[in-house]
Amino acid sequence: MDEIEIPTHFLCPISLQLMTDPVTISTGITYDRDSIEEWLFSCKNKACPVTKQALLDSDLTPNHTLRRLIQAWCTLNASHGIERIPTPKPQVEKSQIVKLIHDARKLPEMQLKCLATLRSITLQGERNRSCLEKSGAVDFLVSIINSFDCTLIEVDKDEGPEFITASDEALSILYHIKVSKSCLKSIISNDLAFAESLSRVLEHGNHKSREYAAMVLKDVFEVADPIQLINVTSEFFARLVRALSDDISQQATKTTLKLLVELCPWGRNKIKAVEGGAVFVLIEHLLGTSERRASELALFVLCHLCGCAEGRAELLKHGAGLAMVSKKIFRVSHAASVTAVRIISSICKLSATCRVLEEMLQVGVVKKLILVVQLDYNNKSKEKAMEILRLHSRVWRNSSCIPSPLLSSYPS
Repeated sequence: MDEIEIPTHFLCPISLQLMTDPVTISTGITYDRDSIEEWLFSCKNKACPVTKQALLDSDLTPNHTLRRLIQAWCTLNASHGIERIPTPKPQVEKSQIVKLIHDARKLPEMQLKCLATLRSITLQGERNRSCLEKSGAVDFLVSIINSFDCTLIEVDKDEGPEFITASDEALSILYHIKVSKSCLKSIISNDLAFAESLSRVLEHGNHKSREYAAMVLKDVFEVADPIQLINVTSEFFARLVRALSDDISQQATKTTLKLLVELCPWGRNKIKAVEGGAVFVLIEHLLGTSERRASELALFVLCHLCGCAEGRAELLKHGAGLAMVSKKIFRVSHAASVTAVRIISSICKLSATCRVLEEMLQVGVVKKLILVVQLDYNNKSKEKAMEILRLHSRVWRNSSCIPSPLLSSYPS
């Protein structure tokens, strides 16, 4: 293509590449389908890239005349190594999807065929995924997930056919649709039955489905009302904790931790999480990971849980609890250090028995606090560390566990 000049009107105004599927938007400008779909759907832009006019709808009209001209030009220039662009497949229409779902609801034996077709449509671009949402496909998929349908279906994968449940397939399709926040909010407007169903998948689904369930759950709770956040059940927290313990994948772990960060500040959720075994699992996770973001999130959740007496008690029960929290100071990130100091401050102010204070000396917590006073540039962390050291100076100041070079930095 470098050897021949391409007519300007054959080029997409966004990418300046030869158009393979020209479509016209409501402003009358023609673009290549992939480029304008990425602009409208992935980048969430709502204006014409050329005219800057606001778009009232995202309908794309195939420009058959221009496509035939491009194909004819490609044929004429085949000797220059230019391949003829293929005629694109017809785009799926809303009416087709509505009929497909109607038939599947009416005839259960059509459900598996419907899921296979929806998967195929989902993989054909952003425009189709948006069309699925507008056509009621999301409600249909949610109904299958809520039914926890364990019917096995065969799905073609790159590595060969695979048998999965109807619920797992519905969740996979739902995840790839990338459902809008407004649609998710309408699904959970009355209750959190869908969230409970996702939590069951998080516990019992296959490996990939559990990962998808965690990510969709995060999206669900981002649009949930405060009263819904408060009313999350204890069993839900127990399922989250078990998923975290199973270490499904790095992505699922981070997403589950973000979910706990989102949920723990509301109502009695801290206590529900503690009763579900969250503190022990979080400490074990910190023991086994060196990944920065996962460590930050785990510490942040622990900080929330140490805001209640039950959480502090569980941390102190774990043999490595105090040691692991102090170990993360200066070893992960500045944010992690700040959070770790806050956790230690909660313990020292509200749960500081003689045994706990002695353990802090032996496992190096006091040394770390003195180093924070010496080295940390964050004034709040430094002030908090000094406050802790002063609070228990009678027990710690003259201890042989503190190296002599550090004693000079012990706040008076």
